[in-house]
Amino acid sequence: MYFDSLEALLAMEGHGPYVWAAYGITLLVLALLLSAPGRRRRRLLREVRGELRREAAHGSKEAVHAPGS
Repeated sequence: MYFDSLEALLAMEGHGPYVWAAYGITLLVLALLLSAPGRRRRRLLREVRGELRREAAHGSKEAVHAPGS
C-alpha cells in the first residue's frame, strides 16, 4: 500500500482535505445527475394527474350544465 496508516491516507501529506472534498463533490454531482430523471418523471406524472383531475372535474360540470339535458 502507498500509505502506512488510515490517518496518512486521509491526510495525504496535507493534500487530503482538497482531494477528499473533490471526491465528495464529484460523488454528490453524480448522485444528483443520476436521480434527476426520476425526480423529473415524478413531477411530470404529478402534473399530468392534476391536469386529468381538473379536466375530469371540468367535464363533469359541463355534463351537468349541458343544454338539452
